[in-house]
Amino acid sequence: MTKLQPGSPAPDFELPTDGGGTFRLSDLRGRNVVLYFYPKDDTTSCTQEAIDFNALRDEFAAANTVVIGLSPDSVKSHDKFKRKYDLQFPLVSDETRTALERYGVWVEKSMYGRTYMGVERTTLLIDPEGRVARIWPKVRVAAHVREVLEEAQRISA
Repeated sequence: MTKLQPGSPAPDFELPTDGGGTFRLSDLRGRNVVLYFYPKDDTTSCTQEAIDFNALRDEFAAANTVVIGLSPDSVKSHDKFKRKYDLQFPLVSDETRTALERYGVWVEKSMYGRTYMGVERTTLLIDPEGRVARIWPKVRVAAHVREVLEEAQRISA
């Protein structure tokens, strides 16, 4: 897959969500979408990122922006994660890595000299026409969510 760039159409996908639902990206046309890819439910950085997005959900809503988290974890794992932290936005399950691969975030990683495949923490802001407005690759969680909110507010103004 070619690397997505700002201005590219965001690839559509349909996948299961927490609570037994289904998520289709194209259903959110007309609104901004924060699509954030994260490695694993209930791990330190992933939990902090989810809590940060959840804490600013009203500000995102005021900027006509929907927040969606996506990882390769199961729906059951997402259900438990959402309940534990009272998350108020959908978590999409991509166990088949369909969207992860289409978005180029399923990559070879390395830790302690061992290589493996995993999710590169990445956030995309998608505009109301379904085009990528901004990409944050290799996200560092501290202060990240506030920066995403500011960009969402900017493109909504």
